[in-house]
Amino acid sequence: MDYLYVALGLVGLFLGGDALVRGSVGLARRMAISPLLIGLTVVGFGTSTPELLVSVEAALGGVPDVALGNVVGSNIANVLLIIGATALIWPIAVSGATLRRDTGVMVAAALALIPIFALGEVGRAAGLALVTALAGYLVWAYLAPGDAVPDEADLPPPMPAPRAALWLVGGLVALMLGARFLVDGAVAIAQDFGLSEAFIGLTIVAVGTSLPELATSVVAALRRQSAIAIGNVIGSNIFNVLGILGVTAIISPIPVAPRFLVFDLPIMIAASLLLTGLLLLRRAIGRVLGALMLIAYIAYIVSAQG
Repeated sequence: MDYLYVALGLVGLFLGGDALVRGSVGLARRMAISPLLIGLTVVGFGTSTPELLVSVEAALGGVPDVALGNVVGSNIANVLLIIGATALIWPIAVSGATLRRDTGVMVAAALALIPIFALGEVGRAAGLALVTALAGYLVWAYLAPGDAVPDEADLPPPMPAPRAALWLVGGLVALMLGARFLVDGAVAIAQDFGLSEAFIGLTIVAVGTSLPELATSVVAALRRQSAIAIGNVIGSNIFNVLGILGVTAIISPIPVAPRFLVFDLPIMIAASLLLTGLLLLRRAIGRVLGALMLIAYIAYIVSAQG
């Protein structure tokens, strides 16, 4: 039954990813706003819903390492695994002032966790500060959304706004259901093999809840919508730290194990800086870089188990 859950989860994720990209592009063209902004907000935040559900449930269930590992591990997977896999399919190239702003917010959010983790707990005050920062970012993104969508030949023809919204909502629902099936099945299988809860939280649960981002970014790459693919990852990383960790801490303060401050958080910060540097300096992430990022993620998985 666990393997059936995994199979159903994968189907739900990829069908949901296709629907989400279709709806997102449709709305972007109808509203004449940047696909990058759509990816950063609706797609990026929407595909982070599984992380929110898992982290809140873990914190309330007295498993803080899973709640925290889910956020940190998901952000590492978003950059090294998802961007790496997406670049193997289609080179990623997005530029502009909007990208510089949002990658800066992503890095700043990651760095803000250093003093918070050093205190040994993500308390309610810190959670409220993170959520407030997220609200400020959303206002900023709305007031400065970036360039309008160019009418390029490779973009799909515009669809009616209600149909685009239906695709988008349906995609989010399918992604959430697919992620739940996949995580439940994967965790059960991992426990059968005797893996620890800490390792499950940082890797299997983190990757499982990041699979909506993976599915959405891969589908976006296949449809040559690199702006949505990269916006999805950056927006998800911002929302994971400011929104998910913030909301979870407000509901239930999260103790921080020492390993997060000395090992996992530095890797998350390094991954964020790596992505920012690649996007702002090279303007493109090709297949070779994508393969190297996947190798780096495998190395992290191996070291995390120890």
